[in-house]
Amino acid sequence: MHPHSEAFTLDFIRQYRKFYGNVAINTDKYSSPIYVIANNVETTSVTQWDCQNKGFKDQQLEQQWRAVPIPPSAEPADGADSEMTIYQPSTDTMWEFWQARKGNGRWEACWGGRMPNVSKSNGIWPRPYGTTATGLPFLGGEIRAEELTRGAINHVIGIALVETAGNDIHSWPANRSDGYNPSNLPNRIPEGLRFRLDPTVDIDALGMHPVGRIVAKAAQTYGFVVWDKAGAISLRAENPKSFTTTGLPNPYPAIWNGTPTYEVLRGFPWERLQFLPMNYGRP
Repeated sequence: MHPHSEAFTLDFIRQYRKFYGNVAINTDKYSSPIYVIANNVETTSVTQWDCQNKGFKDQQLEQQWRAVPIPPSAEPADGADSEMTIYQPSTDTMWEFWQARKGNGRWEACWGGRMPNVSKSNGIWPRPYGTTATGLPFLGGEIRAEELTRGAINHVIGIALVETAGNDIHSWPANRSDGYNPSNLPNRIPEGLRFRLDPTVDIDALGMHPVGRIVAKAAQTYGFVVWDKAGAISLRAENPKSFTTTGLPNPYPAIWNGTPTYEVLRGFPWERLQFLPMNYGRP
């Protein structure tokens, strides 16, 4: 364990209580739709727009976006971040977009990247590309709807905190951070740090929502990774636009079964978190 594991757990609980008293699961907003594309989808170029008023554009980024197979029905997520992910297994390529939008038949986005050889990748965007603050792609840490339907999440889960260590401190697999701790307060959790739920916890005895149990069991086996900041502690689940824009039904009403997403993780034993050492698992 990290030498400050217990202190980090206390800080997590502090944030949990300070910011709404729950851990939300984002779906419609601040979660990316994932469009898995066949090899016959026509490509289009995506241009960069300067949403942050930097006064310049990244020519390498536009080169990465020169030919993207975006289906005609695709839409980015709702909300200010307007995320979108395109994955084409036949070319083993993935594209990620932040503040994506379409106007007059042309796509543009503020930031993101193109990741070739996805199946052989280490799952980290080359700095400074990618949408999250840590360089960790949505495709790796989002919860897929099919996983919840199947009853098992077999990978680490990305989690966003509200207050983290400063941006000069981050842990692998993150390669950067937008952390902010100007007063240098102690025991702020670094971005990129991994943590798990104590594996001795009996999940089935907790009386949680079925999705909560699925998340908790994955948290024991694979854990969480701090991959971003947000206005509340939150997880991201695959945006339902992955389905609805192609004419398929929204899978989440059946998955949540009437429970609000901010209540799905009610009863999760957050006080039993265990934080792993800095750079845990780095090759």
